Amino acid sequence: MRTTDWRFVKKRTADADGTVYVSADGTRYRRTGGAALRGEAAFQQMAAALGYPVPRVLQQGELGDGTFFADEESLGRQSLHEKALSLLDGGRVLPDQVVDQLAEVSSRLLSAQAAHPVEAGPDALRQWVEQAGWTNNVFAENPDLDTPRTHAALARAADDLTGMPLAWGHLDYGLPNVLPAGVIDWQHHGVTPLGYDVAPALEVIPFKGGAKGYTATPDQRTRYLGVLDAAALSAGSPPISPRLGALLLVKSLFFLALTRPTDPAQADKQQRWHYRRHLFLKGLEQYERTGNIDTAGFPTLDDFAAGQGAADGP
Repeated sequence: MRTTDWRFVKKRTADADGTVYVSADGTRYRRTGGAALRGEAAFQQMAAALGYPVPRVLQQGELGDGTFFADEESLGRQSLHEKALSLLDGGRVLPDQVVDQLAEVSSRLLSAQAAHPVEAGPDALRQWVEQAGWTNNVFAENPDLDTPRTHAALARAADDLTGMPLAWGHLDYGLPNVLPAGVIDWQHHGVTPLGYDVAPALEVIPFKGGAKGYTATPDQRTRYLGVLDAAALSAGSPPISPRLGALLLVKSLFFLALTRPTDPAQADKQQRWHYRRHLFLKGLEQYERTGNIDTAGFPTLDDFAAGQGAADGP
């Protein structure tokens, strides 16, 4: 790779090894990595053929040191998260134009997923709970949550989603991965119930701790879910919003995964771990009681740090 042609952007995040570069004219991105990136590039090629709003893979292969690379078309210079921050102008409410763009991309993704359901075995929903919720990691880091109560709630969530079509999903969908022309960063793809990617996109903002700079209003959340329900019904699938609680229960596990610090002296990371635990337990109680989870009442990280919900710490 000639470094004069490409500018460093960032190291890849989470458990994905490698680096992201952008071309000098900003029209292409190059990602480097290992075997996981090879599989991700192959998945994106398949998803593009199915009409998913994903970057087209323009070139791929091996570099001289054995590292795999994939060049992709650019879907825009700003994620919707970055655009939201640029438009806040001192406020806290997510700009409506960002919500509308999110709804447009989400409905395109949902329509493509509904048009291409995946045939899966009888254990597909259980396997989705384990993969999407990172349950092995969550229970290893939080053994006190590995209880009949938690497993009963997860089994109920799977039951509540029985009958929903299954489709290939992103598993980490949200404003930071959505651009006006489509969706990036598909390293965690897997088979999911229809709606798992798109339905929680505004609901999960509180899981970021209130540090992302914005919040969605009840009207925005209702309007967004209405667009998704209309897209699902148009595709001949059941509406998404009645299943939101089950989807959010699994998503709350996803946000708890990989958060327990190995060093107790890391006070900020300890606080984040305790906070995510609190949100999971709060959502679990709501889901047990009502079958739904209302994230609008979740505390911010600052509120939690000031004492709210401290009794829920381990």
